[in-house]
Amino acid sequence: MVTVDFHELKLKPGSLVLDAGCGSGRHLRALAKLPGLKISGIDRNQADVNDAMASLKNMPDALSDNYQVACADINKLPFATAFFDCVICSEVLEHIPQHEEALQELVRVLKPQGSLVISVPRYFPEKICWFISRAYCNDEGGHVRIYKKKQLQKMINRHGFSCWKINYKHALHVPYWWIRCLVGHKNEKNWLVKYYKKFLEWDIMHKPLLVHSLEEFLNPLMGKSIVFYFKKG
Repeated sequence: MVTVDFHELKLKPGSLVLDAGCGSGRHLRALAKLPGLKISGIDRNQADVNDAMASLKNMPDALSDNYQVACADINKLPFATAFFDCVICSEVLEHIPQHEEALQELVRVLKPQGSLVISVPRYFPEKICWFISRAYCNDEGGHVRIYKKKQLQKMINRHGFSCWKINYKHALHVPYWWIRCLVGHKNEKNWLVKYYKKFLEWDIMHKPLLVHSLEEFLNPLMGKSIVFYFKKG
C-alpha cells in the first residue's frame, strides 16, 4: 500500500532519497522499482528495519540496488546537512511528541530545491477514531495529535517551503479502522475485522480496476491520509 505518488516527483537516476520512518519498507520497495536511485531508510524499530532490508534483498523487479536501512531517531538523523534530493515522511509525525524537532531534521538534510513529501492521517476520519476509542490514541506508540490541513501546511511553509500539490489516499481503509475502534482497536479476531482485512489484502495484491476506481472517487471525500508535496526554497 503506497501513499506517495512517486511519478509526480520525477526522480532522476542518481537522486538520493530518504524515507524517514520507513517501517517495514513499503515505500522503499516502491522506490527500488525506479532506476538508479540511491535509497536510504531509517526507523526506530529494529524489527521493522530488518524486515525492510530483507524485503529489498528479495525483490525480483528492483531497478535500484543502492540502498541502506538503519535504526535511527528521526529527531537526530545521522546524515549531513543538505544531503538528500528528496525526503519522504509518511504517517510518522502524528506519533512524535517533538514533531517540530523532527521536522527541523527533515528540513536540515534536504538540499535546496529538494522535494519533501509529508503524509498524515486526515482530520475527519482520524477524529472519529479518537471519538470512538480513547485507547486508539492513548496506547504507547499511538497517535499523539490530529493535524488540520492548514495547520500542517503553515508549519512547513514557515521553513521556506512551497506546497505544489495536496491529495488524499486510502479511502477504503477508513471503515476498517472505524470498525476496529468500535470492537477494540487491537481486536483482530472479530469476524467483521477479519473479513474486511482480507478484502483490503486482496485489493492490494490484485489491484482490481473497479475497486481502484471506487477508491479514487472516494479519496477526496474520505481518504484516510492527506499527502502534501513541498519544494524547498
